[in-house]
Amino acid sequence: MKKLNGLFERMANQITAWTGSSPAFLTAFVIVLIWAATGPLFGYSATWQLVINTGTTIVTFLMVFIIQKSQNKESKAIQLKLNELIAASRFASNRMVDIEDLTEEELNVLHKFYQKLSDESEKDQDIHKSHSIDAADHMQKEKQRIQQQKGDSDQNNEEN
Repeated sequence: MKKLNGLFERMANQITAWTGSSPAFLTAFVIVLIWAATGPLFGYSATWQLVINTGTTIVTFLMVFIIQKSQNKESKAIQLKLNELIAASRFASNRMVDIEDLTEEELNVLHKFYQKLSDESEKDQDIHKSHSIDAADHMQKEKQRIQQQKGDSDQNNEEN
């Protein structure tokens, strides 16, 4: 099975590289031109139409799997690169590593949070000021601590 996967990997890489090239486009274009030019020869018959329909259907069906394989690999590589950047930055939140496993709803919550961070950073004059999920978490805890102290103080004043 491992050998088969390796063969598919190499084949998918070669096919992806070739199909994205100018010679591949020109080959496909020439095939369509030849097919169109032979229309009068075959009287534009159902068989003549079936040839191009069948050919394009088969190619499309197979390319779906090749493209998906390529996309999966590219996506994983990009995620790993981003994870490395996050891990290497002392200001970035390590909580962002592997967030692609979150649900769509959880990602929407994070998106809204980062939209707020973006709005806040636009208000700052210092472009080097860090706005991260950890900094926001720290600020929230600090606000809660201050509110708790204020509540305790108010309660003490009421008792006196």
